[in-house]
Amino acid sequence: MRLNRQVLAGIAAALAFVGGCSREQYRESADKEVYAAIAQKTPGVPNMDPNFSLAQSTALDLSKYPVNETEAEFFGAEKDIEVGCHIIALDDVLDIAVDHNRQYKNEKESLYLEALSLTLSRHRYTPIFSAGGAVDYQEARTTEEIAAGIDKVVTNKQTDLSGQVGGDLLLKAGGRIAVDFTTDFFRYLAGDGRLATSSALVGTLTQPLLRGAGYKTAMENLTQAERNLLYSLRDFTRFRQEFTVDVVTAYYRVLQDRDRVRNAWQAYQNFQANVKRETARYEEGLARKADLAELQESELTNEQAWINAFRNYRENLDRFKITLGLTTDTPIMLDDDELTKLAIDETHLGLSVSEATEVALASRLDLQTINDRAVDAERRIDVVANGLLPDMDLVVSGQIPNREGAKSPSLDFDRYTWSAGLALDLPLDRKSERNAYRATLIQYERARRDQENFEDQVRLDVQNGWRNLEQAKRDYEISRLRVDLSRSRVREQELLNEIGEGDAFDRVRAQDALTGSQNQLTSALINHTVTRLNFWRDLGLLYITNNGKWSLEYAQDDETH
Repeated sequence: MRLNRQVLAGIAAALAFVGGCSREQYRESADKEVYAAIAQKTPGVPNMDPNFSLAQSTALDLSKYPVNETEAEFFGAEKDIEVGCHIIALDDVLDIAVDHNRQYKNEKESLYLEALSLTLSRHRYTPIFSAGGAVDYQEARTTEEIAAGIDKVVTNKQTDLSGQVGGDLLLKAGGRIAVDFTTDFFRYLAGDGRLATSSALVGTLTQPLLRGAGYKTAMENLTQAERNLLYSLRDFTRFRQEFTVDVVTAYYRVLQDRDRVRNAWQAYQNFQANVKRETARYEEGLARKADLAELQESELTNEQAWINAFRNYRENLDRFKITLGLTTDTPIMLDDDELTKLAIDETHLGLSVSEATEVALASRLDLQTINDRAVDAERRIDVVANGLLPDMDLVVSGQIPNREGAKSPSLDFDRYTWSAGLALDLPLDRKSERNAYRATLIQYERARRDQENFEDQVRLDVQNGWRNLEQAKRDYEISRLRVDLSRSRVREQELLNEIGEGDAFDRVRAQDALTGSQNQLTSALINHTVTRLNFWRDLGLLYITNNGKWSLEYAQDDETH
């Protein structure tokens, strides 16, 4: 059978075009639109990553980090367990975490999906074209009477080929324009093999005049999608701040656990030495058995404390590796020198409590989002109220037919039909719309309360952060004094023991106090550092670079001005 060659060529070209779009091309197209949408809004969100991408990170290359060659005596029989491990400084850990942490990747993907949703919302307000076609073959066998008592078998064969091209456009005022061009070919394969065509160009404009009319109502979905992407950018930026603080906190806590092992080992070694001395004195009749038993019991207690501290350190180090997105058998250790870099900040950025509160109210991105969501809730009241109106649509349609007798698609613009009219649907049943409107009013009141509550929470965060900083600073000062006093007590007990006037119970208490105060000093220093980072974060001033490192945006602005 012979079909119209031009139509067949058109169908073949369309199939080739559609088939030529590979999965990778679709992916690249989506990425291009999403990254453009994010880049468009990034300047409106302070500290948003300007190089946002879902590009997959490469495997961690440990060769660029220094290798530890020193044994840790305080690990006892496993003193060489960290030999050969790569030493990871704090800045490097943040870089690794940004590239490999699983939660960080999830947050990036959530932002991407929000932007992806926006691209579809935007697409709905652009001309949307469609095309299609169909081929159908029919065969029917019948009989015809050609003379009295004589029938003839007749076979009718027909091939139908249809094609359609259309366009659809949503208008910003709520209307819709739809245009379709259709054509059908009929090839009769019996007899003379005639070819017939039927084509038409049809257009329709539907414009709401009451319900659904107006820019504000028609564009609400797109407006909200645009704002949702802005909120997601803020959420991601806030997450980056929290993520950095969490990773830094976990890093220092692992170092603190390591320091606890060192202190517990020293205490255990001291008690071993004391037990040896006391045993020698007991054998010479210079010490009581009760004093020796007291020291031996404390030796066992301290050995157990050291074992527990070592286990906790190894366990928390493995947990930290998982936080970084690494396997637990990754041969790394944290840089112990990072503890020596910690210092106490006594300035609080030179801000008073009231000044710090005002900075937070102006800088906190999550507060800005809460305020904007209240605006959204207020805007939706009018949009939903529009649904209570009657449906009245202006409908204008027109059609241009095919030229009579044409054997190929050919429109006759001298012949046309058009019509215009109003379609009215009275609001006899608007219970669903009524309920939606009442719910929107309640949602607005909730949004206002959330706004007020969140602002109060921000004030409380700043005030608590200020108080926590003051307390952390004093805790450090007290801990430092306690270490000095505990060392003096231990030295005093050692001197008394040398002249035979010492008491085993006092020695145990003095050594336990020294170990506890040393642990508390490290804890206080780390707590102050973490509290300071939390305070900066709650002020909205913690500036995060692309690799997770931090600086103070307030300090940068101050230097600029």
